[in-house]
Amino acid sequence: MSTHPSAAAADFEEHRPRMFALAYRMLGSAAEAEDIVQDAWLRWDSADRGGVVYTGAWLAKTVTRLCLNRLDSARARREAYVGAWLPEPVFTGGGALGPLESAEQRDGVSMALLLVLERLTPVERAVYVLREAFAYGHREIAELLDLSEANCRQLYRRAAARVGAEAEAGAKPRSVPDPARWQALVETFMAAAREGDLGRLEGLLAEDVRYVADGGGVVNAARRPILGRAHVARFLLGALEKFTVDLPVSFVEVNGAPALVFGEVAVLLVEFEDGLVSGLRTVLHPAKLEFLLRQLSHSGGLSGPSW
Repeated sequence: MSTHPSAAAADFEEHRPRMFALAYRMLGSAAEAEDIVQDAWLRWDSADRGGVVYTGAWLAKTVTRLCLNRLDSARARREAYVGAWLPEPVFTGGGALGPLESAEQRDGVSMALLLVLERLTPVERAVYVLREAFAYGHREIAELLDLSEANCRQLYRRAAARVGAEAEAGAKPRSVPDPARWQALVETFMAAAREGDLGRLEGLLAEDVRYVADGGGVVNAARRPILGRAHVARFLLGALEKFTVDLPVSFVEVNGAPALVFGEVAVLLVEFEDGLVSGLRTVLHPAKLEFLLRQLSHSGGLSGPSW
């Protein structure tokens, strides 16, 4: 391992995308993930790098420990959060969270799974993320977390069982249609909402559809989930009319799934099951949109029609 400052910076930058991907999966916050990566750099820059054999392992351990410390305080902050809390959306079309070539990889960064991970203990979450998202072996995880291998196996089994139970209960990523099919379904859905056709809109919603919004008390948003076809349809007529009057609406890949971006004020993820809208999640908190909007401004990631 070179101890020259420029070489150390180059080593760090090589691992930056992986560190961000790890921190985001641990925290569900792009802003906090960036802070963690910056903290990791400060530690790397001041470390005695002469004894570091594997840069990636050293940085993974540092980032994981920083995330564990952050999660201890994050839980208290989220308990005091105004309204529903959702993870920060991330544009994944440019590979910000690593390769998402399979359904399993896309599910691994979905809003649904990130919300399930919130219900694990910090250490369970670390073990699960390292194992599932980064394919670390139990021995490697034990070394990163300074735990026994047996303990790591037990933590992983517990976390996997919890995730599996939540999936069985419905708190799992829904199957995502191919992008073209998804876009066609959303266009039909948006047309019904824009035209104020309540009956048609209700016909596009699953009976147990669920709408969740995250405004954080900063902007006007539903503070509790809206449940059921009739209630969601009536709410959407008013809400989508507000967002589609003066704002461009574009298709973007967010957290491994297609999503709608309304100008710079909202992101809407629409889940389908058997051709019907089964779930909607919208992020309106301005601070939670900053990272995504910055990504899109750099990448030109907006696509599709503008209603």
